[in-house]
Amino acid sequence: EDLQLLNYSIGQFYNTHHDYVDHEKISIAGPRILTVFIYLSTIEEGGETRFDYFDDEVMVKPKMGRVVLWPSVLNEDPFSIDHRTEHEAMPVIKGQKFAANAWFHQREI
Repeated sequence: EDLQLLNYSIGQFYNTHHDYVDHEKISIAGPRILTVFIYLSTIEEGGETRFDYFDDEVMVKPKMGRVVLWPSVLNEDPFSIDHRTEHEAMPVIKGQKFAANAWFHQREI
């Protein structure tokens, strides 16, 4: 997939979701297996990427140049979703969030 550029202004967010797309497992490229998320700005407050599966939620604060990588599928079954990586973009409170994400599939086409 093409690189996706993101821009969040004050108050903007993205609800909890997963990057795995079920119907893609029958596509030629296969499902998304990996997400690479790149922060292109540092913001003063808010805008974290939140993973809440774990006992202690993981919050990644936007910082220019920071990169976060997570799987969408299970190692033992690369056609099955890994629910541990459901995530959300928390509301931007102060500043402007710029980011990019890239998704990698099982096969290159």
